[in-house]
Amino acid sequence: MSEAIVAQIGGQKKTRLKVRPLTPCFGVLIDGIDLSAMIKDTMFDQIHREFVEKSLIVIPGQKLTPKTQIGFSKRFGALECHVLNQYCLEEHPEILVVSNLQKNGRHIGAYGGSKKFHTDLAYIAEPSLGSLFYCLECPEGEGETSFISMSAVYEALPVEKRDWLEDKQIIFDYGWHHDREHAHRSPMTPEQRAKTPPVTHPAVRTHPVSGRRSLYVSEFHARQFVNMSEEQSQSIFDELIKFANQPEFGYTHSWTPGDLVIWDNRCLLHKAMPFDEEHARRLMHRTTVKGDKPFLNAQRRENKK
Repeated sequence: MSEAIVAQIGGQKKTRLKVRPLTPCFGVLIDGIDLSAMIKDTMFDQIHREFVEKSLIVIPGQKLTPKTQIGFSKRFGALECHVLNQYCLEEHPEILVVSNLQKNGRHIGAYGGSKKFHTDLAYIAEPSLGSLFYCLECPEGEGETSFISMSAVYEALPVEKRDWLEDKQIIFDYGWHHDREHAHRSPMTPEQRAKTPPVTHPAVRTHPVSGRRSLYVSEFHARQFVNMSEEQSQSIFDELIKFANQPEFGYTHSWTPGDLVIWDNRCLLHKAMPFDEEHARRLMHRTTVKGDKPFLNAQRRENKK
């Protein structure tokens, strides 16, 4: 792990973060900071730079209230409230509760978590920029979260496959996904369905800050390619996810209470790993930062001409 670096700039000391890479491909662990208090802009700028460059940040040892989590999250941008508002905190609707716990016989949060690779809120017109996931309770040795760098996956694909995907659009459909994957949860209301009509996004997207390209497909939410059958599309999605799910593209985080994990939804997939949901306890709070409409720049096509 790199040590904290203290630089003398203009007569003032500037403390840099303790940063350790998680994999050669992406992700860093940042240690020695307390996010329960307002951090200085210079420190947040360092965190944000790591977020853009490395896509995934693990910050252990935090003691966050809903209010402090929301406050820190808003420094990345405006927050999105989840359409399944029955699983959001009543006093803090920006926080989605993800948990298997029950109160008075009812689940307090979204349960039976998403155990297939996906990116958060890909099913809306302007999908999420990033998510912040805070661990309050977790089982030891299970219930991890796995991540895949889809920018690394894109670069590793054969050129002809990249070229083919660059010309494709994908229909994302939350209502279809919910009916297929979450029949164990309460049904979506007509109002919730009206808020989540099918949307179309490019199969390859350009990161608006870094400029890197990423494959934008998932096992959840992605229903089919435009002008292609659902059956044929799902077969191609399965093939792409199988290619993506290789050790060199991934990282699996083992949770400890107090961990805050921040990931970039524009270039990472993630999924929950199984745990004993009948006996173990898992309680997480998620905030989700609003994003903008995915796009693919024309640079590669111009270079091919």
